[in-house]
Amino acid sequence: MDYKPATGVLTPNLAFLTLILGIGGTFQYGLHITLINSPAKHIQGFINNTWYQRYGTTLNPDTVMLLWSFIVSVYSIGGLIGSLVVGYLSVTFGRKKTQLYNNVVVLLGALLMGISRTANSFEMIILGRFLYGINAGVSLNLHTMYIGECAPQRLRGMVTVTVCFFIAFGKLMGFVVGLRELLGAEEMWPYLMSASAIPALIQLATLPFFPESPRYLLIDKSDKDGCLKAMQMLWGPGDHGSEMDEMLAEKKAIEGEQIKSVKDLLRDRSVRWQMISLVLICGACQLIGINAVYFYAYDVFQKAGIPATQIPYMSLGTGFTEILTSILCGSIIDRLGRKLLLWTNYGMLALTLALLTTTLSLQDSFYWFPYVSSILTFILTLSYGLGPGGVNCVLPTEMFIHSYRPAAYCLIGVMNWVGLFVLSLVFPFIVEALGPFCFIFFLVYCFSMAVFTFLVLPETKDRSIMEILESFAPLNFREQKKIPVYATQL
Repeated sequence: MDYKPATGVLTPNLAFLTLILGIGGTFQYGLHITLINSPAKHIQGFINNTWYQRYGTTLNPDTVMLLWSFIVSVYSIGGLIGSLVVGYLSVTFGRKKTQLYNNVVVLLGALLMGISRTANSFEMIILGRFLYGINAGVSLNLHTMYIGECAPQRLRGMVTVTVCFFIAFGKLMGFVVGLRELLGAEEMWPYLMSASAIPALIQLATLPFFPESPRYLLIDKSDKDGCLKAMQMLWGPGDHGSEMDEMLAEKKAIEGEQIKSVKDLLRDRSVRWQMISLVLICGACQLIGINAVYFYAYDVFQKAGIPATQIPYMSLGTGFTEILTSILCGSIIDRLGRKLLLWTNYGMLALTLALLTTTLSLQDSFYWFPYVSSILTFILTLSYGLGPGGVNCVLPTEMFIHSYRPAAYCLIGVMNWVGLFVLSLVFPFIVEALGPFCFIFFLVYCFSMAVFTFLVLPETKDRSIMEILESFAPLNFREQKKIPVYATQL
């Protein structure tokens, strides 16, 4: 019996793999971004009580705050380490095994969190957060790489954008389980902080039933039969010859080459503009300011007259907005393309930040301005999810050939974690110094990126990896009258 190509259809197996990878992947990152806010006062009290039981004295409030700040920031340090090692691990052990091993790190962190109060050890909380950070640093890159390589070309955008959906879903669940009615009560914080064990166990129990990335099997392991079986399982029975030919062409282009390092990525002229685009769009995404706006959102909602007890539910509203926009982005990204979504939403982000700066600076002048500021916060979340928040998950997989892809993910992972650490450390002081004008830096970045993506970035929709490389070749070799043949073969 002959089958027609099925690479444009989302099969149940690919849908289930997307769900399983998400639950144990970037969901964990999103969860711990917001989960830490709810038990803050409880853990600070635990630190003080533990110190008193050990030494018979209480800690200075500044010392307690310093220890708490370290608990929060050590997550970024772990994330940075995870980003540095994910490239090596994903090549050495494969995408699937690395993702499975990564869950062991979460389970160890959850165990430390769960017994920290019984053991009277706030050091266990620090170590647990550090392990959570390592897991998130690996997952942020590995999840995107794995699912991007498992998706057929026609569904690559829609499937890869689910990475952002699970980040948003994780943030929302962090808000939800941290509510006082669930695990937000003081006696429940060890269970709240160890909640990551549940998605880790789900992935450990289900992921072994799914195949390794077809692209990894063919290009790294030269396992053509295994690749074909993986494609048929994930994409359905049919003629996958065109996808196989595209992978073979990519394999031929890097024949005999080693997996590239970050140093190679930074120095190689044939991928210069891919690297520049990656750094500006994906690596510098903390400069969009979405996390900074979340930081400021409490004051915005409070000045709008929303009772303090209701503000957590407003935060849930922003979480729902981010989820809805990630779903919407996934449904339109393969129709409208990456470039259009980027430049229009970067422009909208710049405009919204300008308006937010204005309304915040005049917050006390007009009684209705705080309500406008609240609405602008939701619009900002909407533009972020439809534009860079969703598209950034797709671009690294599409812009780089297989030998450069691990280095690309390593580079943007390091930049993102360093950016998050610096932002969380510096932004409160920027707010104190500039007040509502603290968003000016983010405004300038968003406007600059709207111009850059409109004028420079090639469209990658419905193109194979080799075709995308060819579209960057005129930029990489524009000083030369003729583009070298190896420019499209690396």
